[in-house]
Amino acid sequence: MKHKGMLSLHGLRTGVGAGLLVIATVALSPLASARPAPDSFADIVEELLPTVVNVSTTSVATRNPLDAEEFEQFRDFMERFGRPMPLPDQNNRRSQSLGSGFIIDPSGIIVTNNHVIEGADTITITLHDDTQFKGKLLGTDERTDLAVVKIDPGETVLKATSWADSDVARVGDWIVAIGNPFGLGSTVTAGIISAKARNINSGPYDNFIQTDASINRGNSGGPSFSMDGRVVGVNTAIFSPSGGSVGIGFAIPSNIASQVVEQLATRGEVRRGFLGTRIKPVTIEVAELLGLDDPRGALVRSLIETGPAKNAGIEPGDVILRFDGKDVESARSLPLMVAQTPVGKAVDVVVWRDGAELTVSLTLGLLLPDAAAGGDGDGETAPEPEGDPGVEQLRSYGMGVDPLNAAQMAELELGDYDAGVMVTELVEDSPFFDQGLVVGDVILEIDNVQATSAADVAEAIRSADEEGAGIMAVVIVREGQRIWLVLRTR
Repeated sequence: MKHKGMLSLHGLRTGVGAGLLVIATVALSPLASARPAPDSFADIVEELLPTVVNVSTTSVATRNPLDAEEFEQFRDFMERFGRPMPLPDQNNRRSQSLGSGFIIDPSGIIVTNNHVIEGADTITITLHDDTQFKGKLLGTDERTDLAVVKIDPGETVLKATSWADSDVARVGDWIVAIGNPFGLGSTVTAGIISAKARNINSGPYDNFIQTDASINRGNSGGPSFSMDGRVVGVNTAIFSPSGGSVGIGFAIPSNIASQVVEQLATRGEVRRGFLGTRIKPVTIEVAELLGLDDPRGALVRSLIETGPAKNAGIEPGDVILRFDGKDVESARSLPLMVAQTPVGKAVDVVVWRDGAELTVSLTLGLLLPDAAAGGDGDGETAPEPEGDPGVEQLRSYGMGVDPLNAAQMAELELGDYDAGVMVTELVEDSPFFDQGLVVGDVILEIDNVQATSAADVAEAIRSADEEGAGIMAVVIVREGQRIWLVLRTR
């Protein structure tokens, strides 16, 4: 993540012991009734403390003192002087990680963060009374950063908590966060829900609760409780320039976490619905281009060939407005809606196409780990010959492009595209000079038509200029990122 001051989830996954543990909390009452600030949290905390545990892990890592580049440079140096290359010094290092968790079932089911136990050789669960158990990992879900651990309590009676309804939580509701910051043991902090549905770019299903409750290293995986003592969020990340709490933390909402935890506990993996679309946000310019009254829904940029959407007749350029009876408020909300829908369910998808709504019925598939990667293109595009009419036409727009061959496209790692053109020239008086397009951009599509040559680009510009409103939708790749631009020819 490239957020100013944001401790990345990758940094968290190095382990709390490494120094950057991130977490968050949130509060809300399962009922949306307003409640005054309590005189004390003591009564509720006394009931909740036994449900929160310390999660500690150990792992053995093999370390090479040289990184890959340094190692190769050293090899070249030694071989140049005819000396044998010594074996790299492999040192076994034992690392430790500390985090938090909570008991969700008295049989010994415990919820924590994936990054707390990731790569662990051993997991130790410590209860509030310092009783320790060896933990067995039942399953993890990297996409939501959740994990489920099982202990055998034997004769020990465990006290479990339950889930709140995070959908009815409101900004301003009180919450209580309990965890083990810095390995100090059970620590209680309180705050309010500062915001909901936060996107911190940590994954496809970002929908975090933001809180100002104080959370620090070691709180990851711990619970945020509503005022009736139920878990409303799983603390996961903080925003901090320094590594300590500055009052901006994030928690996974209970309504997302509970579904994931149930699947991990019962089958050890998460099965998610699969639609098979690649989408982009609907901006003001896009809405204007497509005749929508306001920017909403998710724009279908392209489709996975074997996906349910493709088979049902959804097309690139469609805007998905409703999914399974629910409005799609933005492109960011659609992946989570699909993921939370059962595999194999028959759903209606309402799309905007050619100025009208159209309902498409389909059956959701199963999201596989490589579902987002389309088939690799094996075609090769020949370079444009000098004097090609397309090249000359583009020069009249102050623009030049070169087609990319199969090897060049492969370097971009775009499995669903086998051709594109790179912008090689953009003069100052070009109509596209100050609209976001820059030299080096690779154009993939213009108005849903794949760009394979200068002639394709020239024809798309001419069509938009003469037959349309002078507006074109362009998909480009820049520095490895796909970007959807709206360009005006005049």
